[in-house]
Amino acid sequence: MSAPEDEEKLLPLVQRWPRASKFLLSGCAATVAELATFPLDLTKTRLQIQGEAALARLGDGARESAPYRGMVRTALGIAQEEGFLKLWQGVTPAIYRHIVYSGGRMVTYEHLREVVFGKGEDKHYPLWKSVIGGMMAGVVGQFLANPTDLVKVQMQMEGKRKLEGKPLRFRGVHHAFAKILAEGGVRGLWAGWVPNIQRAALVNMGDLTTYDTVKHYLVLNTPLEDNIMTHGLSSLCSGLVASILGTPADVIKSRIMNQPRDKQGRGLLYKSSTDCLVQAVQGEGFMSLYKGFLPSWLRMTPWSLVFWLTYEKIREMSGVSPF
Repeated sequence: MSAPEDEEKLLPLVQRWPRASKFLLSGCAATVAELATFPLDLTKTRLQIQGEAALARLGDGARESAPYRGMVRTALGIAQEEGFLKLWQGVTPAIYRHIVYSGGRMVTYEHLREVVFGKGEDKHYPLWKSVIGGMMAGVVGQFLANPTDLVKVQMQMEGKRKLEGKPLRFRGVHHAFAKILAEGGVRGLWAGWVPNIQRAALVNMGDLTTYDTVKHYLVLNTPLEDNIMTHGLSSLCSGLVASILGTPADVIKSRIMNQPRDKQGRGLLYKSSTDCLVQAVQGEGFMSLYKGFLPSWLRMTPWSLVFWLTYEKIREMSGVSPF
């Protein structure tokens, strides 16, 4: 065996398989963040889907007689009417989704930053490159994770269906995957993928771009070093920007994924993400696109904080260079 091969075998795993290691590390960080903030995601989804004007065409009650009102009342209502643990309903596919999604987006972004676009000699990474990289990373990560996101959204609505006296659609995560696959085929697992990647592109333009830009600006232009303070400030900024950019697309995504479908897997309420957008604005007003913004922002900010602090820490512990 040659000397280079011997030396390679002695290297730590994170150096022998850097992309796979970063994929796993980001998945671990995303799991921690998801468990900590999932109740806010459930609250956000319930608020976004309620009061859909398009339901009137199916004679499905048009709008609920007692809709959720506000983030706190929604969360309390779920806990009181369905049980406290129901605030984590759908968390399993959400974790599956974030392992794939976060792993895909982080590896893609760093590959684009380090290999495709490259930093300048002064280690400066232009904003326009960061914007393109963030959007492309979001598209790749979300397309890979779309089936798990679809299951997550539909399972989050199961408790509401039970209270309305409707039959439950799924017995669990694996049954949900199997049923969606049986009814809509492989194509059915990618229902809503267009608004999904649109949202992911906007969210990651806000999250990855803002975090990367703010962090390196602070390190290069202020007395702050690459430490927990810098990571915390950068993640707070990224969470706010991601929520502002991503909420309208998130509303459209949630509605398209939760709509009833025919035997061919085609939606009965909306023909496309554009159709959903038009119906929402015409039937409910422009601000309907920001339904669930408060829980979305309150979730995105701590999610971003927990994710980035955890991710940077486990990278340090694993011997991987800072993001």
